[in-house]
Amino acid sequence: MDIVEEIEKANKKAFDIMNRGKAILKDFDYAGKVIPGMKDNTILHAGPPIAYADMIDPMKAAVQGALMFEGKADSLEEADRMARSGDFDFRPCHEMNSVGPMAGIITPGMYVAVVENPEFGNKTFCNLHEGRGKILRFGATGKEVLDRLKWMNENLGPGLKEVVRKKPVDLKNIAAEAVQMGDELHQRYRASSLLFLSNISDNLLELPNGREIFKFIAEKEQFFLNLAMPAMKALADPADGIKYSTLVTRMTRNGVNFGIQVSGLKGKWFTGKVEVPVGLFFTGFSQKDAAGDFGDSAIMETLGLGGLASAAAPSVTRFVGGSVKDAIRATELGYKITYGESKDILIPALNFRGVPLGIDILKVNETNILPTINTGIAHKQAGIGQIGGGISHPPLKAFNDALKDYAATYGI
Repeated sequence: MDIVEEIEKANKKAFDIMNRGKAILKDFDYAGKVIPGMKDNTILHAGPPIAYADMIDPMKAAVQGALMFEGKADSLEEADRMARSGDFDFRPCHEMNSVGPMAGIITPGMYVAVVENPEFGNKTFCNLHEGRGKILRFGATGKEVLDRLKWMNENLGPGLKEVVRKKPVDLKNIAAEAVQMGDELHQRYRASSLLFLSNISDNLLELPNGREIFKFIAEKEQFFLNLAMPAMKALADPADGIKYSTLVTRMTRNGVNFGIQVSGLKGKWFTGKVEVPVGLFFTGFSQKDAAGDFGDSAIMETLGLGGLASAAAPSVTRFVGGSVKDAIRATELGYKITYGESKDILIPALNFRGVPLGIDILKVNETNILPTINTGIAHKQAGIGQIGGGISHPPLKAFNDALKDYAATYGI
């Protein structure tokens, strides 16, 4: 069998695994209890590997806030000194079966969602959704932020644990239905968040604090973000490590570098400098205030959602002054760099074509087409938080380097 046939066979296998998988929300619990290998000094972050000293200010602030939340530090200054001490093990979320939006900080005492892919037996994890604006994942800190995190740990997490243990939730089904209702599942989550709330409402409202939790979720239009991300990771992870496959299994950013991983090059990061997102800003902020793109949420585009599913949610393109035609074109370009289409997640505006699935480094290098990433925008200064939403792209360098390594690995 020649190399072309080997690649086709491997890519078909990886694609079929991504397409066939399921994502079931089974539990919520403390990260230190359920994430394999998580220790008391482990701090997970978004993106490819990065040292604390090299992080952008909003991610550093999120680390500091997390150490205060854990009760390890009494001030941001003390938390900063602790983070620089070398006593903590900073690890990418992706390397510990996890994902986190924006800064992506997960510490042992935080509640996380537990998602299982029963087709392949793997589990994935993600922290809980705080909302928008002044929140930890965008680098905001202070009493308001920490009080919210404490309430989430004491009420939201335990409440949802009780609910989903009684009735697990099929997240892939919700994602598929939501795309047909106008969500692209990276920037717009209105339909999916309400579908999730509807799914759990009966058992949730039986809890003593059920109405309080219900209200919290109902007010967070992107609540499903932190469930969709581990769902997509649960679908992608079993496709990783397939010899000869050129399909991308991870895309993620840490504010400095954008990293990708490729199925047939298991465990290797290929990186390039992140873009500063371009988009629509909250009143009082502008492009000059924006931080470099960060977060594990590009796992959505890795599985054909977000920017690659723009045709399902043309309103999202208005963040950058785009039109319906622009939204459709973003998805059509996605088909040019992917192996095939999802069998389950369909776009009505494209006559129910499946979303583009299986980004192929060969096709990206051949066409120079880069997937569009829908994203939130953080202020580049610590403590301010989210200032808008927009789009970014991965660096072509990451795909170039991956192809060079692939050629060397397989002797092409």
